[in-house]
Amino acid sequence: MKAKLPILIFSMTVCAFLLCGCNHAGPVTVDQNVKTAADIRKAELLGELDKKWENPAALYELGQLYHAERDWSKAEWYYNSAIGSNPAYRDAQAALVKLQFDKGDKSRGEWLASTYMTQVAASAEQLLTLGVAFEKQGLGDYALKCYQSALKTAPDLYTVSRQLGYYYLARNKKDLAKENFIHSFQLNSSQADVAGELGRLGVAVRIPQAAAPNSDNTGQLATGLK
Repeated sequence: MKAKLPILIFSMTVCAFLLCGCNHAGPVTVDQNVKTAADIRKAELLGELDKKWENPAALYELGQLYHAERDWSKAEWYYNSAIGSNPAYRDAQAALVKLQFDKGDKSRGEWLASTYMTQVAASAEQLLTLGVAFEKQGLGDYALKCYQSALKTAPDLYTVSRQLGYYYLARNKKDLAKENFIHSFQLNSSQADVAGELGRLGVAVRIPQAAAPNSDNTGQLATGLK
């Protein structure tokens, strides 16, 4: 009986091992050849750049992909390359500012934002474009500075007041949104989207009909407000 005991224990151990093996899939291995969607997109973009390096949109998108991965150096390199290919690429400029804040370099981020705003200070249209780019990156304070500067530069440019209206509306500042939408609509009363926003904000509006030749009734419809 004593001679059989070790054999019995060994047999039980083997059975237990086999049963455990049946219930578990074993250690998880990572297939190094599996690529993520980001990896595939990077390869596609690099292929486009092989054909034509001066492709700011592709460079910017690569920067965005590396930015999302927190690979600061590569993201910055691609953003700078996009700006080098197109010095007026506002999306890349705004993304480069956001990158500085994300990696903890606040002073450089502030300096870059100030530099880019100074470069376009004389153009309301470019200030507006830069502001929209800042807003896309979640840099609302810089976007507002751009919009306010654009309004001072060109107070009669209806697109600036409209953008300010949407800026404030997104932040639930309805009185300021209404004020800017009204100003924009007074400058250009053919804006159906602005008329819709004003209606939702409680302002009754009407889009003027085309005036008859030689008529003198355009002035009374210029504001488009009841």
